Amino acid sequence: MQKWKKLAFGVALATFGLVGAATAQEYTTLPRKETLIVENPEGTIKNPGWFNIWVNGGGGVSTGLQQLTMDTLWYIDPEQGLGGSAWDNSLAADKPQYNDDFTQMTVKLRKGLYWSDGVEFTADDVVYTVKTQIDHPGMNWSAAFSVQVASVEATDPYTVVFKLKKPNSRFHAIFTVRWNGAWIMPKHVFEKVADPVRYDFANPVSLGAYKLKTFDPQGKWYTWEKRDDWQRTSLARLGEPGPKYVTYVDPGPPDKRTIAQLEHNLDIIHDNTPEGMFTLKDKSKTVESWFPGFPFAHPDPTLPAVIFNTQDPLFSNADVRWALALLIDIKAVDMASYRGTATLSALGVPPTAIAMKDYQAPLQDWLKDFEVDTGKRKIKPYDPTIGQQVADMLRKQPKYKDQIPTDPAAISTAFGYGWWKPDPQAATELLEKAGFKKVGGKWMTPDGQPFKIRLTVEGDTRSVFTRAGTLIAQQWAAFGIDSKAAPSSAVWQGLATGDFQCAIAWSVETWGGDPDLSFFLESWHSDFVAKKGENQSARNWQRWSNPELDKIIESIRRVSADDPKGIELGKDYLKLVAREMPTIPLMSYNVFTSMDTTYWKGYPTIADPYTDPVPNWANSRLMMVKLKPAQP
Repeated sequence: MQKWKKLAFGVALATFGLVGAATAQEYTTLPRKETLIVENPEGTIKNPGWFNIWVNGGGGVSTGLQQLTMDTLWYIDPEQGLGGSAWDNSLAADKPQYNDDFTQMTVKLRKGLYWSDGVEFTADDVVYTVKTQIDHPGMNWSAAFSVQVASVEATDPYTVVFKLKKPNSRFHAIFTVRWNGAWIMPKHVFEKVADPVRYDFANPVSLGAYKLKTFDPQGKWYTWEKRDDWQRTSLARLGEPGPKYVTYVDPGPPDKRTIAQLEHNLDIIHDNTPEGMFTLKDKSKTVESWFPGFPFAHPDPTLPAVIFNTQDPLFSNADVRWALALLIDIKAVDMASYRGTATLSALGVPPTAIAMKDYQAPLQDWLKDFEVDTGKRKIKPYDPTIGQQVADMLRKQPKYKDQIPTDPAAISTAFGYGWWKPDPQAATELLEKAGFKKVGGKWMTPDGQPFKIRLTVEGDTRSVFTRAGTLIAQQWAAFGIDSKAAPSSAVWQGLATGDFQCAIAWSVETWGGDPDLSFFLESWHSDFVAKKGENQSARNWQRWSNPELDKIIESIRRVSADDPKGIELGKDYLKLVAREMPTIPLMSYNVFTSMDTTYWKGYPTIADPYTDPVPNWANSRLMMVKLKPAQP
């Protein structure tokens, strides 16, 4: 058995200024050559024994629970996928079958799949999943099912028929994994419990290729073991998983993650700071990243933004939201957060390659002509040269200057097209239009109270965005607003409960490998907006509703997912949110995932883009099939 190295602090890492060592955990007794060790970005889990992924009970999700044990009907990979297609029929045997008016969806299921306790997966599990969540509003997919499903039945053990309340050509999206999806529940387990909302699902039954082996009662780590009957899972179509054991750990802040990987005790870092990635690439010969050189990181189909709680009266007015946008110097935010490695986006869609082609590039002329009425004049706030300006700034840095493109198209791809010009005068006019006043250098609300903003950030969990939020809050403060960044370990819980003013997070996530925007846009319909004081279901954390948006979403429901009309309707959405600014889009979520090849090889990279390398994605199960031992 390979002995585990203690986490040492070498002279090469003196720049971190660290003292101390990590404590060995129980998972370190497993054979190292058979164990893949992965960072779980959720950190330490507050309710470690809660495995009921269908209820927010304080348990972990990306502990390996959703990546290794859950399954649902379909997956769309954000990259190329295995088998030559980003689309994957997982529990389903084929794509969804709709009737002519999209009011009925039929699903054919695969045969011969089994839960880890030996019970066969059938249509009864799918029906139970839907009906149980409709009957229990506290469950995660309850709202989406309740609003859309008129009835669901199993016409035979491998066929499910959904009848919908309204036409929706994208209903299948709820069962289609991008980061997650509506996971199928084991009927034979949950039907025996009194209350599925209070059930912890301890010793979870698995439908994936792995099952729970053990976990830390303090919530620091979880270890999963390959099932002896992995051949009876949907993943078996793609090959046998390489690692016998997979452990998801909380490795601490970025500096400790970096040290752990340099000592070969952390195979995959979920995300790092730019500085941490630079250190790994400088000091290690065994670390891989998505891009082998600058900017290194993987561009996730996710859009970090300033998310406003539009149910807060301070942020219910688009003029106020626009004023705050015009106080942001995005170049400074980019350099402070990503050190220039981000791809900027003024539009409400992640600047992925497919979105650049279908949305960002076609709307550049519209953005250049777009006007905002400040109440005193009309301005054109868009600067199409911001991406070029960032490239010019980076080219002055000696270390990476030769890696910065000079071709305008390449610059737009790497750094984005443009963004909003800082305009404090226009911001002043917009706030005054909304009834705000500046008194003694400080802004006051229409009711005479100090204009106070607390911008919630995630602290060390996502330090890149913490730096972005901190600088944005400082820029607002310099204008006379009582504004501060507020670090929190419970940002996402606050977004769900509405216990926040504004936050650096994201409510826009796309499929990545497909231009269709339904993955997030469906959840923005007013039907799903929670009342103040109630929990908001994903992903409309801004709790924004708009009749024009509802019409766009309802129109999308009536065209097939491959109809070009869907892209035109997507453009209508982008123009609407540019006018209304319910969130301030910032940049791509470039994730500094790094992978150590000391024990495992076959990770996804730009040279072999079979899936997203970011390991909290449920699609990362594909990695298990491709990974092979690097040592005999």
